[in-house]
Amino acid sequence: MNRWLAIAPLVVLAALAAVFVGWSLKRDPVYRPDALVGRPLPTASLSPLQGSLAGPAPVALAQAAAGQPRVVNLFASWCAPCRVEHPNLAKLRARGIAVVGVAYKDNPVATRAYLNELGDPYAAVLLDPEGRVGLDLGVSGVPESFAVDANGLIVAKASGPIITDADVERLAAALGR
Repeated sequence: MNRWLAIAPLVVLAALAAVFVGWSLKRDPVYRPDALVGRPLPTASLSPLQGSLAGPAPVALAQAAAGQPRVVNLFASWCAPCRVEHPNLAKLRARGIAVVGVAYKDNPVATRAYLNELGDPYAAVLLDPEGRVGLDLGVSGVPESFAVDANGLIVAKASGPIITDADVERLAAALGR
């Protein structure tokens, strides 16, 4: 009898592990809740990138390209998927959609070199060296993009790189473009 009492916790633990594995196999790994959709952009202010330096006067994220539909794109020079999505950011800009870049946990010199190498599709580039705005936006990594309407409300989110024309269309459609 005492032997069964010693084994019971292991049996319960094994059953819980089986339930967790079953749940995770049925879960869609691409699904990420869009908790901020329908909410305004965070009110944080960031230094703008001026040349290869942080600008002296912080700019409120919500004020960057304010009054028009825009995409806020968190990127970094050290991010390989960001390089893959870069041409599609230029496609958004070519469609008349302002793209605001937020250099996430990046050095301004490295950010400028990245933009000089690949081209600059951004209407403005803001610096988030500590990743605080990334935390406010709930990003799990870069790249992540947020479609923001003219009133400053987040209307769609793209987790991961924007790599297909369908991704570009989804963000443009969310902005009515």
